[in-house]
Amino acid sequence: MEISRVLIFVLLSVIAFSSYRLWEARQMYAQGDNVYKTLSEAIKQAPPTSDPPAIETLKVDEKESGPLVEIPALGIDFEALRSVNEDAVAWLYSPNTVIDYPVMRADDYNQYLRHLPDGTYNANGSLFLDYHCAADFSDRLSIVYGHHMKSGKMLASLVEYKKQKYFDEHPCMYLYTEQANYRMDILYGCVISAEEWHDRAFVDETNLEDLLSYARRNTSFQSSANYTETDRFLVLSTCSYDFGDARYIVIGVLRPQYSEKTSMGDCKPCIK
Repeated sequence: MEISRVLIFVLLSVIAFSSYRLWEARQMYAQGDNVYKTLSEAIKQAPPTSDPPAIETLKVDEKESGPLVEIPALGIDFEALRSVNEDAVAWLYSPNTVIDYPVMRADDYNQYLRHLPDGTYNANGSLFLDYHCAADFSDRLSIVYGHHMKSGKMLASLVEYKKQKYFDEHPCMYLYTEQANYRMDILYGCVISAEEWHDRAFVDETNLEDLLSYARRNTSFQSSANYTETDRFLVLSTCSYDFGDARYIVIGVLRPQYSEKTSMGDCKPCIK
């Protein structure tokens, strides 16, 4: 009889603790959602809308400077964004997905693993640029990290690129910086272990060609986008659950909104 009471007590304790952790997780997700929603409303100059954003173009002489790349007009106010946190360096947007977040940059890998852009401690963390990379994305290789949240937020949707159909529906993303705006034409997506990423030193720009070659051989979808030896690349990295230390990376080429080297390539505008 006494043993039964102990077992019942233990069972009830486990249920109570599990319920508390579930409530705690929901509170954390809600807090993160509220912070990002408030931040987005404060930073975007154009009012939020459920309709696809308008396309903004530069009225310039194409003969002198080349063709235009179509960019959704999000109206990011970088002065306001920096007033919230000086570590903010960009804004990443993927149409018709949850990816619509600021990108931070600290002096290490730890700060934004568990902090929101306003400095609040939260397991959602923030998207953040590798501190080895130039803050203005002027390097040939830039790497942005983000959590794969069970809620589907942050960079969780990247693993959907394991399916060709998802890539066909989302062939590009958009990166906004204070210096320029870019369309990211997605080239490859693949699973790689954290150990292999480290051992191959893919974070080092000098190994860019090896990284592209690896991704080309292991990509989970086929893209018609192309690139040249002078193009710049953006890697998005998040956890995957194929095995213990799996990561899923998406690699794209950055097409500036307006530049002599701009090329529309084979990627159609992602506005739907």
